[in-house]
Amino acid sequence: MTTTTVDLFASALHFHPDGHVRAAERQMTSSSSGAWQIAAFHVETDADVHADHWEMHPEAEEAVCCLSGGIRLYFRPDVPDGAEDMVRLQVGAAVVVPRGRWHRLELDAPSDLMSITLRDGTRLERRTTH
Repeated sequence: MTTTTVDLFASALHFHPDGHVRAAERQMTSSSSGAWQIAAFHVETDADVHADHWEMHPEAEEAVCCLSGGIRLYFRPDVPDGAEDMVRLQVGAAVVVPRGRWHRLELDAPSDLMSITLRDGTRLERRTTH
């Protein structure tokens, strides 16, 4: 077996149910591969983290990790006209987003992030209030 390195800022690692791990193109939308994805991102602006969209993963929780910079992770209110819940992540911090919970990100500064989740069924919805 040949050992190779993977640039996580250019591709992702996909962990398959059969135990195989493969480098692959990052997928930010729904997938049906059954593979967990680990990917890192350098982001400069709120547009880079789709701050104007809510995201939800119905099949698994997601770990969002702040490797550098700082971010705010918002959870969509569970009730109409409710307030968004916010978690601030500094360098070295992570949060687990519960399965099926709508969330979005905003930046405090340019950042390096890591996301770990099963993307099967992932949904995006445009945020209607700002």
